[in-house]
Amino acid sequence: MEAVAEGLWALADYHEQKRDIGKAVKCLEAICQSPVSFLPIVDIKTRLRIATLLLKHSHNVNQAKTHLERSQVLLKSIPSCFELKCRAYSLLSQCYHLVGAIHSQKQILNKGLELSAISGDGFAGRLWSCNFISQLANALIIEGDYQGSISTLQQGLNCALEMCYPELQMFFATSILHVRVVQWDSTSLVEESVNRCHVIWESIEQDKKQQCVGLLFYHELLKLFYLLRICDYKNAAQHVDKLDVVIKSDLVRMQHMRELTKELDALNHSLSHSDLNYRDKSALTEKQAQLEERLGNYSGMSLTGKMPLEPAYFGNVKRAWADKLELAPPPIDGEWLPKSAVYALVDLMVVVFSRPKGLFKECGKRVQSGMQIIQEELVQLGITDGIKEVELQHSAIWMAGVYLVLLMQFLENKVTIDLTRTEFVEAQEALMQMRNWFIRFPTILQASESIIEMLQGQYAHSVGCYSEATYHFLEASKLTESKSMQAMFHIYAAISYICIGDAESSAKAVDLIGPVLGVIDSFVGVREKTSALFAYGFLLMRQQNLQEARVRLASGLQTTHTFLGNLQLVSQYLTVLGNLALALHDTGQAREILRSALTLAKKLYDIPTQTWVLSNLTALYQQSGEKVHEQENLEYQRRKVEDLQQRLSIACSSIHHNELIEKVKLQVHQPSEIDIKRAVAGPPRSVNLDIPESIGLSAPSPLPSSARLMDLDIGRLGKRKI
Repeated sequence: MEAVAEGLWALADYHEQKRDIGKAVKCLEAICQSPVSFLPIVDIKTRLRIATLLLKHSHNVNQAKTHLERSQVLLKSIPSCFELKCRAYSLLSQCYHLVGAIHSQKQILNKGLELSAISGDGFAGRLWSCNFISQLANALIIEGDYQGSISTLQQGLNCALEMCYPELQMFFATSILHVRVVQWDSTSLVEESVNRCHVIWESIEQDKKQQCVGLLFYHELLKLFYLLRICDYKNAAQHVDKLDVVIKSDLVRMQHMRELTKELDALNHSLSHSDLNYRDKSALTEKQAQLEERLGNYSGMSLTGKMPLEPAYFGNVKRAWADKLELAPPPIDGEWLPKSAVYALVDLMVVVFSRPKGLFKECGKRVQSGMQIIQEELVQLGITDGIKEVELQHSAIWMAGVYLVLLMQFLENKVTIDLTRTEFVEAQEALMQMRNWFIRFPTILQASESIIEMLQGQYAHSVGCYSEATYHFLEASKLTESKSMQAMFHIYAAISYICIGDAESSAKAVDLIGPVLGVIDSFVGVREKTSALFAYGFLLMRQQNLQEARVRLASGLQTTHTFLGNLQLVSQYLTVLGNLALALHDTGQAREILRSALTLAKKLYDIPTQTWVLSNLTALYQQSGEKVHEQENLEYQRRKVEDLQQRLSIACSSIHHNELIEKVKLQVHQPSEIDIKRAVAGPPRSVNLDIPESIGLSAPSPLPSSARLMDLDIGRLGKRKI
């Protein structure tokens, strides 16, 4: 009977290679369903193989779980088989993870840890222990147990230290950093984790570093998020450039691998011919070995070391091994994010850094590149036009969340860029796309609701509908528990109130700005401080408290220039300061400041700020008696005002205008057909990176149980790795 089993196993392998997974599974199920009993070990291996195929190539998690639970029962009666038991525990843990049975997952992982602790199986046993530790840490994060997760990961780090395995040490140290960045209860603890990761990474030999591409991306992106959070843009920019270079290098490497794979496939086809003579076959076999070795060197793995029980990866989307960014050695494996998501995330980071500098051409390329990657992945997940959240396969929710969150980030940036460039109609279209995605996926994208409201406020403010803008900003502040985001939304609302200009609105602006100024030192970084100082200085100017306004604005400008480098905010600071200098009859300083403001506003294609600056320059030339300059400036100002009015007219006549500014909260039907709790626990709710100007990968979750790491599972980690 063993010969029969081996024949069916070989036939299943053949069908899998031909991508006929259904036939492969049927070959294996024939063993399990045979009226003649096979040895228990044969049955176990077969069921593990079936489960692996189902997890890799289908959404049939429950059937995979059934086979694995049966294998576990059979394994109880066998005293040895350490490797098979560990594989069964690991795969079953992944099944429980995918169906949301976290309690059962923790139970099976603790059994795995007990087994690996008493096995005495040396190095291999410790690797399996690390596998279970990494999955257990992620399960604890799903439950919101940050400290438990960190303690578990520290056990893994200690184990890797005992093994003298720097790459594995880096995996656990970076995972701890990940949790610290997401939780962020202490800046000093996050900094300590950053420094520890740096020390471990530098201890890894250079040639081994080049094979740890997944760890490199994981580490660099986490460090980047840390630097963004503390507003260290100068150092963060270096990491963005480094990531971009690594991606370009990886693309070249992948191209070489594709060429070698194509050549190897052709050679294998030639070797399959039965009429080859000995000499030709020997030469082809030698060349085959050379190609496999070269391909193995590129990939950092051996092509001959096949793992028949390869772990499942995110969302059960089958990807070739060359498309995985593995974080740790087998049997841990796993990814933080799929390579395509990492590529899109790096595009997003380039946009985040380029947009404040006014590099809109580069931003446009990266937005297009990132969104194209995401759209292709969404199609692979079955998310096409009209598909809604309730129609998703349960196990696809995880990966759908990753890509949908990234998509919303790109659209958010596009709206912001279009509003800055006074492209109101394009901003409308991108904002409507965000609203439509949210309506279709309200649970997965729940954290995007506050951002959409904020952007509607930004749009309303940009087209001069200040009362409507305040409504949307204040609604946005109610939809997030992030103190940082609430502060920013209140500042935005205060500026809109100031622009309304009456006494009642000014009083409301004071009520919004005052509390933010009172706790300004409690925020990480300087984003809230610079924005609050701008709003407060602007208000003081409107109240004719010119000297105090000048002090506040000068302080805010210096901080903005030193730490943020946001040209639009600098331009607006300069415009207000120029107006102040003019009001104080300091025409020399006013002229210098306003010209600088105009230069920046032109660079940003910011027509409203240009008209504001030009009106101040007109007043300056009148005050100085410069008739020629006054007339030239008035003519230029007139053309800009006409351009602005035309753009406003087109925007206001659009079918989307009233819908976007209307003082009504976006209404969506919350689905009841899917497991809401499970979906909410997904990646959109998992991270509060607090990237400046609301470009975060998500907002914090209102539920402790859903403030978790997961696929973008900054957990937004091992099989779903941290």
